[in-house]
Amino acid sequence: MSTRAGRSTAFLTAAALTRVTTAALRGRAPGGRDRWERKNYAGRTVELYAAPAAALGAALAAGRVRGAAGLAVAAAGACGAYDDVVGAGDGRRGFGDHLRALRAGEVTSGAVKLFGISAAALTAGALLKERPLDRLLAGVVIAGAAHFVNLVDVRPGRAAAVVLALGAPGLLRRGPAADLAAAATGAAAAVLPDDLGERAMIGDTGAHALGAALGTAVVAGNGRAGLLAHAVAVVAAAVYGDRVSEWARTPVPALRA
Repeated sequence: MSTRAGRSTAFLTAAALTRVTTAALRGRAPGGRDRWERKNYAGRTVELYAAPAAALGAALAAGRVRGAAGLAVAAAGACGAYDDVVGAGDGRRGFGDHLRALRAGEVTSGAVKLFGISAAALTAGALLKERPLDRLLAGVVIAGAAHFVNLVDVRPGRAAAVVLALGAPGLLRRGPAADLAAAATGAAAAVLPDDLGERAMIGDTGAHALGAALGTAVVAGNGRAGLLAHAVAVVAAAVYGDRVSEWARTPVPALRA
C-alpha cells in the first residue's frame, strides 16, 4: 500500500533530480550552448536543458517504484531525444508521414521514435501485468500516453500542465499507482515554471518521458476495464492528433506567463 510518505518521496525525488540536473547541464552545456538552444513557437530562444532533466528525474523516481516503469520512461525519453537531435528541422508530422517515408525506404527519426517507444511500452506492459490481453492493453496505454503528452506540447506549459492535471487524481489511489503518479507530477511540476515562462522547453525528450510516466501510473492502478477505457482514449487521441494539437494551441488565460 502506498503511504503519504511514499508519494511524497517519489514526488520530491523526481522534482529534485529534474531541477538539479537542469542546473548541472546549464552550467556545463555539453557540446556548447548552441546545441541546447531552440526557437519556440513565437520565435523566442529557449533552453533545452529541462528536456533530459525531466526524463531522468521521472525515470529514476518511477524506477524506484517499479523497474519496468523506469525502463519505459527512460526509453521514451531516449527515443524523444533522438528525434530532438536527428529530426530537428524535419517538417513531417504524425504517424502517417513517417510511415509513408518508411514505405519509401527512408527511416526517419519519427519512425525510430514510434517503434522504439512502442517496443519499450509493450515490454513494460508485459512486466507490469500478468495476463496477455492486459499486457497488450498496458503497452498501448503507456505508448499512447507518451504520444498524447507530446501532441499537446505545442505551447509553453501545456504538456507539463496536462501531466499535472491528469496525474493528480492518481495521487489519491493506493499502491504503486500513486507513487508512479507522484513521479510523473513531480518532474512536471519542476519544469512547469521555466516552461510556462518561455525560458525553457521540454521537447520530445521530456514530453514523451512524462507521458510514459503518466501511462505507467494508469497501468498500475487499473484492471482490464480501466485499461481498455484508457487504451481507447489514447488511440482516439492519436487518430485525431491534429485536432488534439489544435485544441492545445487555444489560449488559456490561466496559463499565460
